[in-house]
Amino acid sequence: MDQKQAEIRALSVLAWLVSNEELLPVFLNATGADETDLRVRAAESDFLGSVLDFLMMDDAWVMQYCDGEGLPYETPMRARQCLPGGADVSWT
Repeated sequence: MDQKQAEIRALSVLAWLVSNEELLPVFLNATGADETDLRVRAAESDFLGSVLDFLMMDDAWVMQYCDGEGLPYETPMRARQCLPGGADVSWT
């Protein structure tokens, strides 16, 4: 997966969040974003990374999203690694 593919996947997650009436308010509260931010910042890689970070906070959310899209459960993590701030930290 490259950055462009990761951005497309994150946009898909964002669309899934927007369509989820229960989870969207949780996302907005957790990120401090509002509906205008969703439209304006959807093209920003760092914002898309935060969308993936939010999804990955709960395994059940990852499973719901991936099951709905027919994707392996590691897909959001792989996408996150391709966006700014998503590289694995190596302490050695």
